[in-house]
Amino acid sequence: MSDFNEQVIADFNSNGGKPGGYFKDAPVLLLHTTGAKTGIERTTPLMYLPEGNDIWFVFASYAGAPKDPAWFHNVVAHPDLDISLGDGSRIERIAVHARVLEGAERDAVYARQASLFPQFADYAKKTTRESIPVIELSRR
Repeated sequence: MSDFNEQVIADFNSNGGKPGGYFKDAPVLLLHTTGAKTGIERTTPLMYLPEGNDIWFVFASYAGAPKDPAWFHNVVAHPDLDISLGDGSRIERIAVHARVLEGAERDAVYARQASLFPQFADYAKKTTRESIPVIELSRR
């Protein structure tokens, strides 16, 4: 795990799920995946887009890198996983099921995220991948 992610996770945990710095005022969750090859739990901080109280979308943008992030492969291999969300005073760990969106459904959700956070539009322009995966996380 990178030093950057470790710092964001520490900040998330010490501030009741509301990290500061780069992610101040951004919706951030912790994604708890099981390694596809190792079986070891991994934790990754990610920006998300909420849909009501039981659905959250995350984006395998990898800042526009040419390949998908490792956590995406873990989600595909083990789609039943947990996320941690906080409101600034407490953090809740929630069991979710992951589903990779396709086609127009994927495009609409990604466009919403890019309209709220323009860096996601930049990531889409920058990458050589066909598209950046969008994952729906629904409460189990």
